Amino acid sequence: MNVHWLGDVAGKVLTMALLVLLLGACSPRQMIVGSLADELAGQAQGSESDLELLRDAAPFHLKLSESILSRQPGHQALAESVAAGFTQYAYAFVAFEAEQVESRDAKAAERLRQRAAKLYARAHLHAMRALELAEPGFAARLASTQPAEWPRLRAEQAGLAYWAAASWGGWISLSKDDPDVVADLPLAVRLAHLAWVADPAWGQGSLTGLLGTFEAARPGGSQQKALAYFDQAIAQSAGRSAGAWLAKAEGHAQPAGDKELFASLLRQALAIKDEAGSPLTTQNEVMRRRALWLQEKIDDLF
Repeated sequence: MNVHWLGDVAGKVLTMALLVLLLGACSPRQMIVGSLADELAGQAQGSESDLELLRDAAPFHLKLSESILSRQPGHQALAESVAAGFTQYAYAFVAFEAEQVESRDAKAAERLRQRAAKLYARAHLHAMRALELAEPGFAARLASTQPAEWPRLRAEQAGLAYWAAASWGGWISLSKDDPDVVADLPLAVRLAHLAWVADPAWGQGSLTGLLGTFEAARPGGSQQKALAYFDQAIAQSAGRSAGAWLAKAEGHAQPAGDKELFASLLRQALAIKDEAGSPLTTQNEVMRRRALWLQEKIDDLF
């Protein structure tokens, strides 16, 4: 998961909390709520490298953002931020922990997977609700069997659609025993592609990389097409996104059984040095941590 993150939470949490306390006392409540929604939505750039700090701060930030969104359901930027936050928290902290503990505590891993699935579903609900509010009937049109009826996204909606599709994919991947959820994979792929049509360069390759992951994972998918997406994602980030390198490693090299290429791609991800203030810092830190873990278990993967 790439580009947007939970934000520089710690420095502004107190101010937000005070504003929330004022909501019940001020007469222009909606104005204050709107200002807070703008503030929360604007904190979605990830230049924080301390993942433990983010993990500790995220629950308050997410719950506050979700509460404000319930009062401002039409605030597209905040909906995108909330969907991004829940998706990334599920991926970076909950689902990843499930993978780490699987070998020593299968029951704990399953509990974590179930929790991650619920967080992904929650993120998806927020994103789809916002898309539906912007265009009533969006979900029904997305599910149509007639391509002419599929919704058309504007470039500014690409991020919201990306998080709707990414969270959908995460939810599906952890719901193998729920055929109703798994059956929605073609819709998640379709939504990601519609976002890509609207803005193919969104997220410095994040959206393109998601299409590669979907193409590699879907039944009947083309590995050649997936590889083209992965390489395009790396190019769109100018090689600076660790997530793009890992997507190719896990989506192409690992299924192909190419251990040497897999190891090389992990090294590429680990070699990235972030510039000060880079919006890729947080997601790169998440992906470097994953790359290190994959390096340690590479012999078990091949």
